[in-house]
Amino acid sequence: MLKNYFKIAVRNLWKYKTNSLVSIIGLSLGIGCFLLLATYVLHEVRYDRFQVNSADIVRVNLFYQSGDSEPVNVAVTPTAVAPVFAREFGEIKEAVRLYPYSGGGAVAVKYDDKLFNEKKVLFADASYFKIFPSEFTEGDQATALAQPNSVVIDQTTARKYFGDESAIGKSVLMNENLTMQVTGVIADIPSYSHIKWNWLGSYSTLPRSKTETFDAANEYTYLQLQRQANVGALQAKVDQYVAKNLNNPQDPSTKLRFELEAFNRIHLYSNVSAGLEASGNYKYVYILSGVGLLILVIACINFINLVTARSVVRAREVGVRKVMGADRMQVFRQYLFECGLITILAIVIGLLISFLGFPILSNLTESALGLGIWPAYSVILLMIGLAVVVTLLSGLYPAAVLSGFEPIKVLKGKILATNSGSGLRSSLVVFQFTVSVLFIIGTIIANQQLQFIQNRNLGLNPSQIIVVNMGTGISTGKLTTIKNELLNNPIVESVTASYDSPLNVQGGYTITASDKPQNFQLNITAIPVEKDFVPTLGMQLVAGQNFNDTDILQATADSAALRKFAFILNESAVKALGWTAETAIGKLVSMNGREGAVKAVAKDFHFRSLHEKIGPIAIIPEYNYFGKIMVKIAGNESTQAVELLRKSWKENFPMRPFEYHFLDQEFDDMYKAENRISSILALFSGITIFIACLGLFALIAFISEQRTKEIGVRKVLGASVASIVLLLSKDFVKLMLIAIAIAVPAAWYGMNKWLSDFAYQIKISPFTFVYVGLATIAIALLTTSFQSIKAALMNPVKSLKSD
Repeated sequence: MLKNYFKIAVRNLWKYKTNSLVSIIGLSLGIGCFLLLATYVLHEVRYDRFQVNSADIVRVNLFYQSGDSEPVNVAVTPTAVAPVFAREFGEIKEAVRLYPYSGGGAVAVKYDDKLFNEKKVLFADASYFKIFPSEFTEGDQATALAQPNSVVIDQTTARKYFGDESAIGKSVLMNENLTMQVTGVIADIPSYSHIKWNWLGSYSTLPRSKTETFDAANEYTYLQLQRQANVGALQAKVDQYVAKNLNNPQDPSTKLRFELEAFNRIHLYSNVSAGLEASGNYKYVYILSGVGLLILVIACINFINLVTARSVVRAREVGVRKVMGADRMQVFRQYLFECGLITILAIVIGLLISFLGFPILSNLTESALGLGIWPAYSVILLMIGLAVVVTLLSGLYPAAVLSGFEPIKVLKGKILATNSGSGLRSSLVVFQFTVSVLFIIGTIIANQQLQFIQNRNLGLNPSQIIVVNMGTGISTGKLTTIKNELLNNPIVESVTASYDSPLNVQGGYTITASDKPQNFQLNITAIPVEKDFVPTLGMQLVAGQNFNDTDILQATADSAALRKFAFILNESAVKALGWTAETAIGKLVSMNGREGAVKAVAKDFHFRSLHEKIGPIAIIPEYNYFGKIMVKIAGNESTQAVELLRKSWKENFPMRPFEYHFLDQEFDDMYKAENRISSILALFSGITIFIACLGLFALIAFISEQRTKEIGVRKVLGASVASIVLLLSKDFVKLMLIAIAIAVPAAWYGMNKWLSDFAYQIKISPFTFVYVGLATIAIALLTTSFQSIKAALMNPVKSLKSD
């Protein structure tokens, strides 16, 4: 019987070639896109869960607020948190500190004649591999970080430096002053880990490991709790400890708290800043999960639409088979078998589409995506499940309808005269295009927001600025030398340096003022800079003057007693301090031990993502911490400027590799997540519309075929081609209008929620909805017009011939 089912199925697939081809293409695209997006979603959801202790690990975050100033909530803590908490609380099994060497910037690593800039360099306590066990290919994780000057590397790094030789015992030089010995090699860390490193040094190597302090916060602290420990109860104990030992009861306006955050939730749900890696966004995971499912559902809808439409044509076939003795169950099984065959073909092609699509999606998401991310056998089980679900979704209703036809009515033509299934088909078409309109509107508004971000006046000008990461700082003498060399060339407009990127300043401080109460403190961000930082970045001063050579001499005085700082505050800082720009000039302030006066007030500029409102910031001429050199170039001389900078760099820093980027590219990179979601939405919106139009094309072809005689009669009676095209198209236009009416309010609500994540955002224009509505109707008309015109131009004599 199975053989007969197969023969009949193949015969019918061939007989209705257009229908079959459209069904297979639509389902294949739907399944392929679903697999691509499901793999990306799985990659995001699996973040950090591969760690065997992940359910028992928490990260300690720092919350700090002083008075009415904006609260600080960061992922870093002081050095004392890990050891003190481990001693104080029995719920803690192990504690580890992670310290990004050179502030997470590039580290120059030298081995023999090989020299590289390494960006993923961390230092960790010896307990690291107890909390995060790893697969060691060389060395012993129990002792790998036990001694100072030890370092563990991953396999890719080992091959890069040592080839096929054993890495154990090899010595490397970091930043020209730190000799480290390789004590272990691990398998590469998966891309779905928020703790990524190529070099992991022993924390005991660093002088900071010798002291336990609750002052400066630069370490990432992770705690492994006892299996039965209650996080809420431990948090209460931590709060009590802080209240008793660290908070000042005489100053209730100042709040300090160490918050425990579940390790598995960090990537998607964390809202703290300064993490080891830019966090993902659970909203985007939900969005892309929905997109993947909707594309699959739309592909199934196409299938349902087409098979229900064809069921009328096949009614006579069913009638004849029933007269010949076939029972309802046989017809039902035959039809399901045909649907299953198409589904299996579509799954095979869909798998091929996903294989071809993984490199594209990996590039878009900057993740190593592939079916290898899925657990063993899960893809096979998923494909079997898809085959069953899609077959049932697509074939159950048509099979039930077909097998239920009464042979006498069918053979008399009564079934053919009805409009069987038209209500369902109309509803499904409305659903398809509602989703399509939602995707189009979402993509357009996302692009408008990104354009708004890119064109917004940042208060500084990042264009034509080359940035070179120093990693560990640069001496004042070296900076002066390289600056003078570069300024001797006319293609260089100016040169400056800073600790942080001016687009992503992270340094957290507190500032006090001489005219404020003794207990007054304002949380403020600060950035140490070279004296020409403000003009090089194109910032505007609304009061006062820029730094001069005298300010630099005072700030870099050898004696701390003689050291004096000049401050440039932004408008937000001045406002928070209760001053105007004019009255702020000359005010005496103190910031974490740095005493001085306000020299100028800068117009507010964006020193972080546009997701955050502009807060108070101080710019100070402090020359001990420069990690970035910035070169402003003239005109379009970027190639010559890079070569000039490369030559000067090699002469002044022969032990450090030359790596550079442009500051405006760094600005674009800040919105990778938004660009990523926008690009993915645009890609899959196009595919969704294509699938929907494919089904619409096949439906209009079927309806035109069904109404051939009616069209012939109308033409004989004098109907024009235009009136016939309008007749065939108007019902679909009505469906498009219904879809638009449903999609517009849903899209307006959803995109307003998305835009609420930005402190600075566009206002959604009603014209966007109008344009999308008109475009959707135009697409539908274009899709239906070919078949409509073809039917309208058919010779009526031929149309009216009897079957």
